[in-house]
Amino acid sequence: MGFGIFFNCPKCPGFCFCFLQSLFIVCFCIALTFLFRSRLFALHVRSYANIGRTASQLLPSASRHMKTTSGFSSAQRYLAPSSSSFQFNSHSADKSKRQSARSMSTEMEKRPLLSVQPSRGLVDEMFQIVIMNLLPNQEVTLHSLHQSEDKDFWEAFGHYISDEHGTVTVFKDESLGGTYEGTEPMGLLWSMRPVPGSRSGLRLRKKDVLSPMVVHISLYSGHLSEGFRQQTALATSVTERWYIAPGVQRVDVREKGVRGTLFLPSGPGPYPGVMDLWGGGGGLVEYRAVLLASHGFASMALEYMNLIEDRTADIDASYFEGAYKILQNHPKVQKDRLAMLGLSFGGVVTLSMAVNSKIIKPQCCVCISSSHVGSVDKSLFEIFKEIKRNVNKMLVNGENQLIHRNLFPTIPSDLTQKMDVGKITCPLLLVNGGDDESLPTVESAEDFSWYGVDRQNRMHMHKRMHGERFWHFCRSTSI
Repeated sequence: MGFGIFFNCPKCPGFCFCFLQSLFIVCFCIALTFLFRSRLFALHVRSYANIGRTASQLLPSASRHMKTTSGFSSAQRYLAPSSSSFQFNSHSADKSKRQSARSMSTEMEKRPLLSVQPSRGLVDEMFQIVIMNLLPNQEVTLHSLHQSEDKDFWEAFGHYISDEHGTVTVFKDESLGGTYEGTEPMGLLWSMRPVPGSRSGLRLRKKDVLSPMVVHISLYSGHLSEGFRQQTALATSVTERWYIAPGVQRVDVREKGVRGTLFLPSGPGPYPGVMDLWGGGGGLVEYRAVLLASHGFASMALEYMNLIEDRTADIDASYFEGAYKILQNHPKVQKDRLAMLGLSFGGVVTLSMAVNSKIIKPQCCVCISSSHVGSVDKSLFEIFKEIKRNVNKMLVNGENQLIHRNLFPTIPSDLTQKMDVGKITCPLLLVNGGDDESLPTVESAEDFSWYGVDRQNRMHMHKRMHGERFWHFCRSTSI
C-alpha cells in the first residue's frame, strides 16, 4: 500500500505499482550481484595471496627463482589452478605415488636387511642377528660401535659369508675373522676394543647404570678390518643394552661406617644375596651388582678402595664383616642364601673371608682373576703400603700395557705364606684368564689342587672354559 500511494498513477495505479516494484527488485538484484562478485573476487585474491605466502615459506628456494606475473608467482598460480587442471594433476599425483611405492617396494626387496633383536634388552641377553637379501656366498662384515661415557669409541667386527639363500644367521654361522672367530652371538660385545688411534690405558666399564649402553651395529660389503668410517654401510641398526631391569631398586648404603649400593629386584622377596667386591681399580662400581639384581639377586656393591686411598677409614676384616651383616639382616634378603663375588683384589678379600672369618659364612664364592697368596689379616692400608714398595717392578710391554704381576710375590712353597683354602666349606668357582698379567692367577688356581679339596667335591675348577660354553655356564650358575 505504501508503494501504491507513493507511485500513484490515475490511469493504471496497479500497473505502475507492479512495474516500479519489479524494476526496483531487478536493480536491487543487479547491485547485489555486482557487489557479491566484487567481494568474491577480493576474497579470491586474498586466498591466493595467502596460499602463495604459505608456498613461499614452505618452498623458499623454489619460489625465490620463479618469475612473477601480474603480482602472482608461478608457485601461487600452480596452487590455484582451474577445477579441470586440478583434477588432472590430482590423478597424476596419485599415479606417481603408486609408481613410487612400487619402485620403493622393489628396491627394499633388493636391499640387504639387517635384523637385530632385541633392540632393547639386558646387556647379557643373547643377540639374535639375521641378515637377509644378500647375494649367495656374499662376503660381508658385521661391525659394532659404542661411544663410552668417557667419549672414547669402541668397536668389534666379524667376517661372514652368506648361505645359498643370501642369509647370515649370527647365532649359528661362524665368523671367519675379525675381533672374534667362530660361532659367537655375543662377539660384537665381548670382543670390543678401542678404535685405532685411541688414547692408551682405556677401560670399558659402565658408570651410570641407570642409562643404557647404546651400540650401533652396521653391515658392510666385503671383509673389512679397518677404515669403517670411510665406508658406506649397507644397513645399520641401533640397540640399547641395559644393566638395570624394570622395577629394580637402587638403595644407598651409609650405615655403621659401611659405604656401598644395594640393588633389590622387583617384587616382595626375599631373594638370595650377593656381596660384590671390585678390585684395585677403586671407586664404587655398580654395573655387576645391578645386573645380578636384574636376574633376581639382592646384590650389594661394596666401596672400600676409595676409603683406603683417602684414609677416611681404616679398612680391615671387620669392615667386610659389617657389610655382610647389613646384607644378611635386610628384610628382602634370604639369610641362609648369601654369596661373595670378588674380582682381582676383591677376590683375595673373598678368599680370605671365606677361610678366616667367623661371621662371614657364604653358601658360595666366585673369584675372578684372584690369588690365595697373602691374607687380609691386617689393615688394607698396610697391605697396599707393602705393595707400593715394589712399584718399580711394574713393566710396560710392547702394546703399552702395564704388567702388575711383579708387584705380588710368586706362589710360595711355604704353606704359612698362603691361605689355607682347604678350610673353605662352600662351593668355589675360580675364573681366570690364561694371559693374566695383573696377578699370578693361573699358578694360584693350579696350586689349589695341593689342598685336597677336590676329593671332597667342594671346589669347582673350570680351567679351559671359554666362549659360548663359558657364557652359558655363567648364565646358568645360581646360588
